Amino acid sequence: MHRIHITPQGYQALKDELDHLWYVERPEITRSVSEAAAQGDRSENAEYIYGKKRLREIDRRVRFLRNRMEMLDVVHQRPVRTDRVYFSAWVAISALEHEEELLFRIVGPDEINPKRNWFSYQAPMARALLGRAVGDEVWIDRPAGRALFEVVAIHYDPPS
Repeated sequence: MHRIHITPQGYQALKDELDHLWYVERPEITRSVSEAAAQGDRSENAEYIYGKKRLREIDRRVRFLRNRMEMLDVVHQRPVRTDRVYFSAWVAISALEHEEELLFRIVGPDEINPKRNWFSYQAPMARALLGRAVGDEVWIDRPAGRALFEVVAIHYDPPS
């Protein structure tokens, strides 16, 4: 089975979502569906119809999360060489052709968050940088076109 890397924080977020769906949301929806069913004609009862639909969505997501969590490999420790770019690193790169600097984190595919600049280790930009050190130059294919970047900083603790 192919193992997928995830940070401890990412794993906890998935576990929290699963727990919330199973122990909080699903029982609430089940109770409201039972109450709606007791009112009689289910074919025209919007609350009953919506509740059943929401239960199917919750069950589908719960199945996905349970299966996914079995495939995850939680990476608890830093790499031996923290002077190189590896999984869970915060990386600062600077474009050599024009004034552009990016700070992002390399995470698992279940943790991607463009607003926080968290990119999957499977993404082309992250793959191009894995194993690189500060001062290394690397060509990166981006939607805006190919550009040459220099690795400016590598951290394994959140930037302050």
